[in-house]
Amino acid sequence: MLALKIAAAGMTAQQTRVEVISNNLANMNTTGYNPRRAEFADLHYQQVTRPGTINASDGTVLPTGVQLGLGVRTSSISVMLSQGALAQTGGDLDLAIEGKGYLEVTMPNGAAAFTRDGGLKRSGDGLIVTSDGFPVVPDITIPDDARSISINAEGEVYAYFTDRVQPELLGQFTISGFTNPKGLEAIGSNLFLETPASGPSNVTTPGQDGLGVLRQGYLEDSSVDPVREVTDLIEAQRGYELNSKVITAADQMLGSMVQIR
Repeated sequence: MLALKIAAAGMTAQQTRVEVISNNLANMNTTGYNPRRAEFADLHYQQVTRPGTINASDGTVLPTGVQLGLGVRTSSISVMLSQGALAQTGGDLDLAIEGKGYLEVTMPNGAAAFTRDGGLKRSGDGLIVTSDGFPVVPDITIPDDARSISINAEGEVYAYFTDRVQPELLGQFTISGFTNPKGLEAIGSNLFLETPASGPSNVTTPGQDGLGVLRQGYLEDSSVDPVREVTDLIEAQRGYELNSKVITAADQMLGSMVQIR
């Protein structure tokens, strides 16, 4: 009976939706996190009678035909890109990107990765790195005798010293933009990799080419809306229950057929 397989496909789809929602809720406090949404498409159809078929009995053309759907599948899990609220931290190495764009970091294998998590740190060598120790591009080293640093909206990093009046320019952060940021590959730790779907990175100065600017002393909160997630969770739960009822009904119908035989 096809109803069993169709309802099972529906339950699998709703289970996927619940898993996506649970991941969103788990990351509601993750810096720079954007929620995901599960998107679905119907499976192929069993063409019992194709539309436009000529009726053999009277020669009329069937206007709709008989097309039996065979269930649902997950078509994609896409990122809902939106700016999270900026939370003030006061940290001199905390950076929030106000607008579009990503910071580029260097992975241990030399590959480039991208992140919106601006909770930066200082390594033992004075190099500015991520929380996982990956260097931020371009490499900027803070001198040991620097008493404080300042980062402006354009990404310029200045160091202040006790024995000097004028600050020293240490370097300038860049921002990377993509034609299709939803096509980036998430690898965890708030990092993304460039893919053919995202297009190549466009590296530029913050505030240029439609990209965002940097805000020192702030971090971008997660853009997850807990109310919407809980509402979607209730819908997914009810959808799962309805599909399970279809399986129960189909099982009872099969049981009746067995008793007849």
